[in-house]
Amino acid sequence: MRGPAVALAIALMLAGCGRAIPAHADDQTLATHVKIELLNDREIGSLRIQATAEAGVVTLSGEVGSAAQAARAVDIARHVQGVREVKSRIVVRPTTSPS
Repeated sequence: MRGPAVALAIALMLAGCGRAIPAHADDQTLATHVKIELLNDREIGSLRIQATAEAGVVTLSGEVGSAAQAARAVDIARHVQGVREVKSRIVVRPTTSPS
């Protein structure tokens, strides 16, 4: 009889452990996962795109050379687990080649 009660008590304690982590820690982890995915992308990994998160909403900022690069960054962020929404503050500044 005592075994199931102890197992239940342990399960209840462990279930509460996940809730003890502050929300900002989850957001920091989420932003880090987004940054990693952006850095690992061959097309935009070399660009300086920042990511922050608040309540699962990721905000991207930085400068890119084309609208396609900005769209790719948003798409990558959207596919990271835990992201509820992506806001883009990415500035597109087309690079001009010297003539």
